[in-house]
Amino acid sequence: MSARELAVAGADIDRMIINLRGQKVMIDADLARLYGVETRVLNQAVRRNRERFPDDFVFQLTEEEKAEVITNCDHLASLKFSPVLPYAFTEHGAVMAAAVLNSARAVEVSVFVVRAFVRMRKLLSGHRELALKLAELERRVTRQDARIAALFDAVRQMMRLPASRK
Repeated sequence: MSARELAVAGADIDRMIINLRGQKVMIDADLARLYGVETRVLNQAVRRNRERFPDDFVFQLTEEEKAEVITNCDHLASLKFSPVLPYAFTEHGAVMAAAVLNSARAVEVSVFVVRAFVRMRKLLSGHRELALKLAELERRVTRQDARIAALFDAVRQMMRLPASRK
């Protein structure tokens, strides 16, 4: 792959990483395309080296997950017509797949895949910190709202002066 192609691939990899079962993963078709092999070749390499791919490295999608992926990822629409359930690779599974394929392109591209997973992790941790700060701000505002409401009630009580007698 040329430097330009790798730069384009790096940008595309980010959109290929999706969230399934609470994990960031890449679907076998995307990974195979990046590594320059057919999807069946990638999956065959995984089956032949199953001991290198524990469940936290790769898992097969259910019918429901496949339908969700097809619906949410336009670039995976071709999976709709595939009779087999695709596999999802975590960051570690993607690296291991490059190792078992043992091609120069797979090894070269796996670096970009790992960097994309790292970018996603950093992005998510930033969102987590922002969510915590937002929750703290919300708690503060809620306390202040209660105090302001109490102040208004007190002012209203003072405005209710007893009727003067004549």
